[in-house]
Amino acid sequence: MAEQRDRPVLTGLVALVSVAVVVGLLTGLAAIVGTRVIGLGGESDSSAGEPRGQQSLYLPDPVPTEEEGGPLVTLAGTPTQQAEEQDPSEKPRIEKPKKAINLAAGATSVSGEEQLYLSGTYPGGEGSILDIEYKINDQPWREFNLDVNVSGQTFATYVYTSNAGTIKWRMWDKSRNKRSNEVAVKHG
Repeated sequence: MAEQRDRPVLTGLVALVSVAVVVGLLTGLAAIVGTRVIGLGGESDSSAGEPRGQQSLYLPDPVPTEEEGGPLVTLAGTPTQQAEEQDPSEKPRIEKPKKAINLAAGATSVSGEEQLYLSGTYPGGEGSILDIEYKINDQPWREFNLDVNVSGQTFATYVYTSNAGTIKWRMWDKSRNKRSNEVAVKHG
């Protein structure tokens, strides 16, 4: 008779592989049954690409819209007050701002360690990149080392400078050669 040797490592590996195959088959079978029960599995009676039930999303056909021509948000009075004040035979007037770029400062005075918040509006300037310019006392205008992007016809940024005195700030759209109004802020 042939001598049988004890091979515990080989026996252990065979048992481990057998258990892994059984667990894998059971997990796969459970996944297939679960997707069928939930309704994620394909049905044999429906064609590929055809919806099986009522559509749940309705998208209307696109239609061109009319541009209003003015700001969509107004702050002066209520609509009924405005309607009473206007004569129906008159055409409504849209006042254009004096400057295309309107700049406002968050403060009129900041300390030496404080940042200054600059914000504003630029109607029609969507996507523009504005340069910041500053002027200290009677010196010429200089470009500040920061650019601001216009998004939603508005822009905002913080600036910090160690210069002291009254500094005037303004924005400049180089591509259209348009400048904003000046704001004076006391620094230091």
